[in-house]
Amino acid sequence: MRVRPDLFEECRLVTAEGELDLTTITPFTQALRDSRNAAGCPFLIVDLSLVSFMDSSVLSPLADAWTDCSHRHGWVRVIYHNRLGLLFRASGGNSHFPRYHNRRNAWQGLAGP
Repeated sequence: MRVRPDLFEECRLVTAEGELDLTTITPFTQALRDSRNAAGCPFLIVDLSLVSFMDSSVLSPLADAWTDCSHRHGWVRVIYHNRLGLLFRASGGNSHFPRYHNRRNAWQGLAGP
């Protein structure tokens, strides 16, 4: 598992790749926290398009990020593929995290099916 925090346009970007599960969640959680604290930025794109496996341990840090950013009048938008979408739909998380196909669509708020 690899996590890269970055800057994209006027928001923070966290990109994860590999497997995200209970044993690898700590760096992901820390990257989400650090990105939100960087210059007080309330806009965060999380790119999970390179994640090959993800379990429900990811949902709690994403929900924390969503709560924090929305309280500061911002947002969290998540890029993911259909396989990961099942986890979001099963947990009800797709109401806060609709699927974005790429970074540009996430930045522009253009969620896709």
